[in-house]
Parts: sequence; C-alpha cells; structure tokens
Amino acid sequence: EVKLVESGGGLVQPGGSLRLSCTVSGLTFRDVALTWVRQAPGKDFERVSSISTSGATYYAESVQGRFTISRDNVKNTVYLQMNSLKTEGTAVYYCALGSYKADYNSATKGQGTQVTVSA
Repeated sequence: EVKLVESGGGLVQPGGSLRLSCTVSGLTFRDVALTWVRQAPGKDFERVSSISTSGATYYAESVQGRFTISRDNVKNTVYLQMNSLKTEGTAVYYCALGSYKADYNSATKGQGTQVTVSA
C-alpha cells in the first residue's frame, strides 16, 4: 500500500518560515516524481512545487524565490522549505505522487498538513 504522510505545518506570522516534510512508503521512492500542492478554503488545488527523479524542480510563480523543494532518497522524504510566508499561503498542503496533473483531486496524496499564516 502506498502511503504519504505530511508533517510540519502550523501557525506562523507573515514573513516567517516553516519546513514541511512528506515521508512516502510502499513504493520505490527514487523512481517517482513528487509534488506539493495546496488547497485554500473554498478553492481548487494549486500546484506549488515539484521535484523529478533527477532533482529537477518546478515552482509556481507565486512562490518562486521563497520556497525550496528537496528530496532525500535514503529517508524516502520530500521537503518544502517555505520562507517569507504570506497570508495568502494559508492552506492545507499535500504531497502528491507525480508531477503536473490537470486535476489533483484524484492524485495519490497524503492527509495534508495545515499551514496558517496570520499575525
């Protein structure tokens, strides 16, 4: 059974930082691309960042320069370092298997971790 477990969310002030982690089991981790997506209340999923099997990265324009995605193929974990957080970053963050998808509702994802950016 494939399982993704996110952690690291929380409440942070604008301008603050958080590091999200997602540990994956049930598959050969190094053979899969991974994506962080987020869903704000009442909105669709938004692709935030992806990392390929070779380490190539993608960032949404809204987080470019502030977020960094990385992976550890020994620990089967993908990370999202989020700096200079903004209030519009408030959402549930999920890690998902694969890279770009037209619809992340059907993607294999974890349970999500809540990030709240508020003063």
